Amino acid sequence: MKILVLNCGSSSLKYQLINMETEQVMAKGYFERIGNYDSFVTHKVNGEKYRYDVIARDHGDAIKFVLKEFTNPKYAVIQSLDEISAIGHRVVHGGEKFKSSTIITEEVKKGIEEAITFAPLHNPAHLQGIQATEKYLPGKPNVAVFDTAFHQTMPKEHYLYPIPYRYYEKYGIRKYGAHGTSHQFVSQRVAQLMGKPIEDLKIISCHIGQGASICAIQGGKSVDTSMGLTPLGGVAMGSRSGDLDPSVVTYIMEKENLNPAQMEHILNKESGLLALSGISVDNRDVERAIAQGDERAISSLKEYDYIIAQYIGKYAVTMNGVDVIVFTAGVGEKGPITREDVCNYLGFMGVELDKEKNDATKDKEIDISTPNSKVKVWVIPTNEELMIARETMNLIK
Repeated sequence: MKILVLNCGSSSLKYQLINMETEQVMAKGYFERIGNYDSFVTHKVNGEKYRYDVIARDHGDAIKFVLKEFTNPKYAVIQSLDEISAIGHRVVHGGEKFKSSTIITEEVKKGIEEAITFAPLHNPAHLQGIQATEKYLPGKPNVAVFDTAFHQTMPKEHYLYPIPYRYYEKYGIRKYGAHGTSHQFVSQRVAQLMGKPIEDLKIISCHIGQGASICAIQGGKSVDTSMGLTPLGGVAMGSRSGDLDPSVVTYIMEKENLNPAQMEHILNKESGLLALSGISVDNRDVERAIAQGDERAISSLKEYDYIIAQYIGKYAVTMNGVDVIVFTAGVGEKGPITREDVCNYLGFMGVELDKEKNDATKDKEIDISTPNSKVKVWVIPTNEELMIARETMNLIK
């Protein structure tokens, strides 16, 4: 069985074609700047990389081009598109309607459309991707795998906000979380690597990239997570503020005479590590500045790491303990400085980091804690695409 996984961003398309008999990636790629005249795609097959400048007016054009590449005689991975059994779509927000992955129907598409209010940049692109595969791969089942679904196991007292209840009833304002597919994958994987039933483990998963979220996973289920109504809440991120005193928002809006859209842009695009450091959204740029003695860069990364450590401590309280902490995503997988800083705050919990292992790890699964550490610390590269493919296969079977 061959599953096509699509992740449609606001102006991008990530894709993988996976042979589910071996769970091996047959081809993958990244389409960038969709909707612009300088759009291009990087297509990878058998370890070789090919770059093509392709004008893609929308995600439909991008998907049409990608499907042709799968059968391109130059490096064909399938002989016919008929070999594709199903398509799995990453969908950022499913609101309260979708508590698990689901086969896409007209009703499901309507539900994804209704959740656009919570993910205005992402959900419209997901719908374009779904419509394109329905057109170019007619008759093939499409499956929606929601970032929010994994967090639907949170108890009500963990997802309601202390604001008038009528806003939850009228508008669905509550914590939904994000990165659920990633948190689900790494939690299952760390249990497998530790040789323990996931039902017996208390796991804190730290998905730290330019977007970041922390998740408390008890018995294999999400019981709390840092992102909220939208992916803006929680820890500070590359350019997102994370949690704030709400009065900060209203105060700035009043003083600067800003409308909601302008304020939202500031909180999503001009805040976080970028604002603290004054340098970049990229931890690597900040770390280079730290190496040169930049005091503001040093202070910014300390605050960034401190907030992450605070959330880990908070979720240890949520679960009345923790067995393992997992770092994943761009910074989590490739950021030894952040991992060390975060773990240094957690010594009171019995966390002991093996500095040599922490500094040496790169793109591999590894336990970076000492043998005496009461809480194990792992680095596990996430694989959301494989998780989506597994969900898709299970549903269509």
